[in-house]
Amino acid sequence: MQLKILSQKNRITWISGVLIVLGFIFRFGFNNLTIFNITFIIASILGAAPIAIQAYQALRVKVVSIDVLVTIAVGGAFLIQNYEESAIVTFLFLFGGFLEQRTLNQTRSAIKELTEIAPESALKLMDDGEFEEVDVDDVDEGDILLVKTGAKVPVDGTVLTGEGYINEASITGESEPVGKEKGANVFAGTILENGTIQIRADRVGEDTTFGKIIELVEEAQDSKSEAERFIDRFSKWYTPAVLVLAFFVWIFSKDVELAITVLVLGCPGALVIGVPVSNVAGIGNGARHGVLLKGSEVIHDFSRVETILFDKTGTLTVGNPEVAEKIYYGTNIDEALGYLASIERESDHPLAKAIIKDIGETNYSPVVDTEVVKGGGIVATVNGHRVAVGNVALMEKENVEFSKQALLDVKQFEKNGNSIVLTAVDNELKILMGIRDQIRPGVKADLRRLKRLGVKNLIVLSGDNQGTVDLVSKELSLTEAHGHMLPENKAAYLKNLQEQGQIVAFVGDGVNDSPSLALADIGIAMGSGTDVAIETSDVVLMNSDMSRLPHALGLTKATANNMLQNIVIAVGVVLVLLASVFFSDWMNMSIGMLVHEASILAVIFNGMRLLGFKLKNRGQSNTEK
Repeated sequence: MQLKILSQKNRITWISGVLIVLGFIFRFGFNNLTIFNITFIIASILGAAPIAIQAYQALRVKVVSIDVLVTIAVGGAFLIQNYEESAIVTFLFLFGGFLEQRTLNQTRSAIKELTEIAPESALKLMDDGEFEEVDVDDVDEGDILLVKTGAKVPVDGTVLTGEGYINEASITGESEPVGKEKGANVFAGTILENGTIQIRADRVGEDTTFGKIIELVEEAQDSKSEAERFIDRFSKWYTPAVLVLAFFVWIFSKDVELAITVLVLGCPGALVIGVPVSNVAGIGNGARHGVLLKGSEVIHDFSRVETILFDKTGTLTVGNPEVAEKIYYGTNIDEALGYLASIERESDHPLAKAIIKDIGETNYSPVVDTEVVKGGGIVATVNGHRVAVGNVALMEKENVEFSKQALLDVKQFEKNGNSIVLTAVDNELKILMGIRDQIRPGVKADLRRLKRLGVKNLIVLSGDNQGTVDLVSKELSLTEAHGHMLPENKAAYLKNLQEQGQIVAFVGDGVNDSPSLALADIGIAMGSGTDVAIETSDVVLMNSDMSRLPHALGLTKATANNMLQNIVIAVGVVLVLLASVFFSDWMNMSIGMLVHEASILAVIFNGMRLLGFKLKNRGQSNTEK
């Protein structure tokens, strides 16, 4: 019975409203007090039913909720035969709940939009060689799928044949179509705007990037910050305190109606809902703009960040280095290049790829006894020769002698901003390569915007040589630059800043820098929604787009301010209402409930403003250098 009544709460609200209007018509239009009282009695009983049920359910779990206060107030008004007050109060309370739910649903629209565009079916290659439409849940890793123009990509996968342009707005927040051809990665939930492609399913279901985004945003919107937890604790004590206050008002004034009015006006509805609605709206805005914020605690901490540390490669730079300069020493260089290529082709490191690309066609040899030297490079045996590939420190460890000219060459390469890769064969230096990466387009403007948002220190930490790091720092006007930093060095540097009382964010690729991402007050992953980036960090900037970082910081600051505004509105309205009860003649229960519901809607609408938040001059980051 209780569930049936609660399920009809909206219908009860409208019936109560109609009865109240009819009552006023018969009173003022026909001067019929009997029908007036009957309609208001029915409206009071109908309206009080769902409220009383909710109050009972709250008391069963030992919670004195707002519904308890309203139920007592309405019951008291009914007993003193103030049917007009009891009917209006129940209607306003129910109507306020109706509007509250509708507006809250709008703040969760980001999640709703995401779930609505989730793919439901796929064209799967069957055993007979034909493609058949199946439910997306029936797709397994390794299956071959066909995606036609206008269709949603059903899974994360790799393009096997065909080409086309895909709208990746659901993943990156950008609606500009991205060209895809053989070997390219595609993501579930994106839309093939033109072309036809066949893909291999790499990740399916909840394991896809799209699935993880939905899961993360849902978890974030359900999370609670310290402010919300404080308000929850406060409400548990505040609501009983209002009951006690109303009791003493009745004892000392002997005025039942005044005590009932205190109960209604003291309801902390706006206070309870003000912070969560800001949190939900802020996270929803981030999801729409390719920024995943993992909860309101992240919003609170991120909004107060003073120092941001950056990894260099793939964060401030494009992460696509190329060989810019090279010098050969001694004889048998072609043989040495072949040994170098043989070693580097076994590595996925960006520098290795740059070296392979530069060497081009060569004779490869078997590589054995490979030893990775932490922070130095690689030593291996190729065709019976001991080959060392790495930095100056590795060469010194291998007792490789440097001529005066070679030392000058290394210094000049570093001065030019190169990452140094040296190759020695049997302890004899053969090859010096200088590899450079390009600074991300627009990143300089993005960093300026971070400073305008109040970030005091912008620091780059890199495993690259100091000369390269200094050049990047100078071009981007960074506060500090530190090279030759291993992952543990970065973590130690970060920890030292925290011990000085600074609130520190770290921006990295989510793989090599996972210790720093985990240790930082706010770990920010640059990456196209990779597993490591999503799972390690507090904030994920989809599509490795640095321009989303200022938006993320501005959004968290706006959200934190919005939460504070809602608290001030909620507390201020309650104080004004209670003061009006004791120091004015115009305040009554109906007016109090009307203002109370208006305050709830005020904090909801104030929070909803965050859904449309856009950082000013955002577009400049795409043009400024």
